[in-house]
Amino acid sequence: MSDARQIGADTVMTSPGSPAQARSLIIERLVGDSGEADQVIDAGRAMAERAVPLLQKGLSGELGVPVIVDLKAVEVSRVPEARSRAGDNFAMTIVGSPASSDAMTLVIDAAAIAIMVSTLFGGDPDMPASPIERDLSPIEADVSTMVFQEVAQAFNGSGHRSLDLRLPVPRAMSGTEAKRHVLRDGAAIRIVLGISTPVDSGSITVTLPQRVVLVGRDGTAGEDDHGTRWRARFSEEVMRSTVALEATMPLTRLTLGALANLEVGQVIDFDETAQSRARLSARGQTLFVCDFGKLGQNYTVRIKHPFDAGQDFIDGLMPAGAGRA
Repeated sequence: MSDARQIGADTVMTSPGSPAQARSLIIERLVGDSGEADQVIDAGRAMAERAVPLLQKGLSGELGVPVIVDLKAVEVSRVPEARSRAGDNFAMTIVGSPASSDAMTLVIDAAAIAIMVSTLFGGDPDMPASPIERDLSPIEADVSTMVFQEVAQAFNGSGHRSLDLRLPVPRAMSGTEAKRHVLRDGAAIRIVLGISTPVDSGSITVTLPQRVVLVGRDGTAGEDDHGTRWRARFSEEVMRSTVALEATMPLTRLTLGALANLEVGQVIDFDETAQSRARLSARGQTLFVCDFGKLGQNYTVRIKHPFDAGQDFIDGLMPAGAGRA
């Protein structure tokens, strides 16, 4: 994943070279699949344009008065940036699905919360709502949750395009909890919705991982084919990662008493079969049994066979030298 990590979090699909080279460089297979910027934005915009009328109808039904919902922006982003423009007093929730525990991150800013609360409790829509410049109250958090539920239902869709979100949405978090909640990094798409009355405006940000947006929406492959490609990319990236190898060689067996009497400078002889029982390990896991040797000026190990934990346990119960060589 070294290539992906060298690209800053604010650099999205702007690398030099052909589109294919840019895609190869930016795909971050271990933290979330990503696609071409134009493809992702088109898929997100189509999703938002279908959802906006449904959301406006749903909110108007809950509030009893019409509110204006419009699409402000659709852009490629990162999941942790979901709350970056929400200010100090915002509410947030994360909605899961069978495909992802963070299939949708919803954030509503203080201005939109004020509009919703004022309208819900009979405020005059032609008068500015009182700004929220403090931590949210429980009632404001409940109203935010209601709004998030309407947004999630509008975006969820149906049929093969459904996000299959787990509804109802979790209760909105706010304050320190919302600011410190760790969002899993990954390529995402940010959809900004405007919520307004004749005198006020606020925003709701919908952030979805690109791997969620792209499934079944590229027009060329179904969900199964896409999942196969994603797993192949994941496996390829795992194979490209580096690990430290360690070669160890058994010395000999000592009683606890003899071990306690060891002194600085004391020489310990290798067991006569030690060179043929070297072990090759990575990340604490023994992988192979090897022969220890030397080639020119370099020490070497030659792989004999894969490590067998069951056989090793049996060998440990037998007298030294009686196990498999």
